[in-house]
Amino acid sequence: MSESVAKGAAGVREVKSAARTVEILEFLAARQNRPVRLRELSEALGVPRSSLHALLRTLATHGWVRSDTTGTLYGIGIRALLAGTSYLDTDPYLPLVAPFLDELREQLDETFHFGRLDGTDVVYLATRESSQYLRPYSRVGRRLPAYSTSLGKAILSAQPPDEVARHLPAELAPLTVKTLTDPAELEKDLEVARQRGFAVDNEENTLGLRCFAVALHYREPATDAISASIPLARLTPEREAEIVEALRQVSGKISRIVAPMTSSMAWD
Repeated sequence: MSESVAKGAAGVREVKSAARTVEILEFLAARQNRPVRLRELSEALGVPRSSLHALLRTLATHGWVRSDTTGTLYGIGIRALLAGTSYLDTDPYLPLVAPFLDELREQLDETFHFGRLDGTDVVYLATRESSQYLRPYSRVGRRLPAYSTSLGKAILSAQPPDEVARHLPAELAPLTVKTLTDPAELEKDLEVARQRGFAVDNEENTLGLRCFAVALHYREPATDAISASIPLARLTPEREAEIVEALRQVSGKISRIVAPMTSSMAWD
């Protein structure tokens, strides 16, 4: 096998430098606002520092990576933002779902999300924040393990049972003390979600928050979902029932409206 290409999982010839570039960008993006040193990046990716340094300089020149004035700390660059924004601008489903998020936010004044399954993660494509609970950062563009979020679990529960495993990492690492890290427990939780039609994140992603989500069935199996996040301090059984019913009603509306259009969407 040459140094420039390798066989990917699907048997496709993979250009090593391109794959390495993607690994760098994904690693830096996952760190959010925490820059990384060359040595740490080298150890994390298992790449020689000499090769990594050359790639980082090239990416920095083109704006995909940024570095501090000393050239020793690296973070994601502005070009990554432009590429991500372009994805949101061209996604055919987002403009159709967004008005319903606005409707939910106006009606209930809670925080609502729209997310999509991507491998083993769920990616947040839109958020409408409650006036009662404002995050210090935007969740749009962030990715979290599907097994630890209501969005992800709603989508996983909509998959054929024998397909769920490929959307789970080898290890279910805890994000909080309440994250389900036992595959058997997660399987039971997903089955409950299938039966009742919605998924629950009971402080499994963020302590103090309970989240509810329903899958959007304009594609089968579903890859998208909407959710609501409510602080436990003001969540009552009556409020929970109201939120879940609203999500169900809106999910049905979205699916009925969008499903007939999916065959004409080029980016399905």
